[in-house]
Amino acid sequence: EGSFGRAKSCIILFLSGGPPQHETFDPKPDAPLEIRGDFKSIPTSVPGVHFSETLPRTAKLMHEIAVIRSMTTGINAHSTSGAFMLTGYEPATKAESVPPSGNDWPSIAAVVGALKPSTRSPLSSVVLPERIENNGNIVWPGQNGGFMGAPWHPQLIKCNPAAARMQIEGMSLTDGMTDLRFSERGSLLRQMDDRFRASLANPLIDEADAMHQRAFDLIHSEASRSALEIEREPAAMRDRYGRGKFGQSVLLARRLVEAGTRLVQVNWPREPGDFSAGSPVWDTHQRNGQRVREVLAPQFDVAYSALIQDLKSRGLLDQTLVVVMGEFGRSPTINKNGGRDHWGNVFSVAMAGAGIAGGQIIGTSDKIGGYPADRPVRPPNLAASIFHLLGIHPNHEFLDPIQRPRLVTDSGVPLRELIGA
Repeated sequence: EGSFGRAKSCIILFLSGGPPQHETFDPKPDAPLEIRGDFKSIPTSVPGVHFSETLPRTAKLMHEIAVIRSMTTGINAHSTSGAFMLTGYEPATKAESVPPSGNDWPSIAAVVGALKPSTRSPLSSVVLPERIENNGNIVWPGQNGGFMGAPWHPQLIKCNPAAARMQIEGMSLTDGMTDLRFSERGSLLRQMDDRFRASLANPLIDEADAMHQRAFDLIHSEASRSALEIEREPAAMRDRYGRGKFGQSVLLARRLVEAGTRLVQVNWPREPGDFSAGSPVWDTHQRNGQRVREVLAPQFDVAYSALIQDLKSRGLLDQTLVVVMGEFGRSPTINKNGGRDHWGNVFSVAMAGAGIAGGQIIGTSDKIGGYPADRPVRPPNLAASIFHLLGIHPNHEFLDPIQRPRLVTDSGVPLRELIGA
């Protein structure tokens, strides 16, 4: 098919915490106040399609975007609904705060990096600016290579691109270390490893060696190192994306795909001290309207619209798939604290680029934005669509560490609206 492999790269913007569908892509202006909330809906660039007034810049780009309004996981727990969205495989449990394990399914980012590695950069798959954790610093499952082990892990780049000078631990030479000395040390390490491996065959040693080689390749790759030097970007462009940590992370994602990275996942970053807050990231259990209006939507609207326009102006949008999603949505009713609670029954996902027909709505939610009314879409369908567009067949088979055949999707069928009939 003409759409298979049309995306040379992918950027996933993961709005962790669960963005409210009512205050973003699926307003319900005719619903009662306790459902629709305080915001008005506004027309988009596509007649008849409205977004929340919180997304004025994004609304002007609806002709470039396909919005899925009937996404569903049926899970109301951050970590396990998140694992479902990030992997496309339904988790064995729907419990909250489930820690990662060696039995987890590999993330979409891991699969893409392993099965469709970059031909231009040692950074095939990147996650930034931090991994996703629940309050209490409890890491979600489904964020790495899972049962495929460390060689499949996407490269986690923990950073603050909004800092005056961004520092990435382990990705720059220490003071006094020249390129020549670094190369000589690498050569010495390989000689020692070769002697050691000759006397002891162990797949874990091979894994460690592969990771060492990736690190050496990155430090030696001028293009990738330059892409990470966000201070090279003109000040006007940095302003355009928004100077916060999320906006600058999205700009860094554009720089990385431009340098050849296959997939970049940008996680919504934590705010200082919010690991004990009642409404951290997009998890708006309290003051939903205020959080969306003052903190969340402005950052997203500025950065996302800048990304779409920037990619288009550089001729990269047709070959770059841009996905906006969270782990779930928010409840149709507003609670006594002015917040919306966890809701995996229906929520919205936005897709753009890679030749996707923009200006379309896929599926609908019911009158209160509580359940799918038409064309429910599940994570395996979303994962299959992403893989298809990146040139990985949704039924592609790979072998796990004990040589069992596995399929990249859990019976996922790509969405015909995204890939064509």
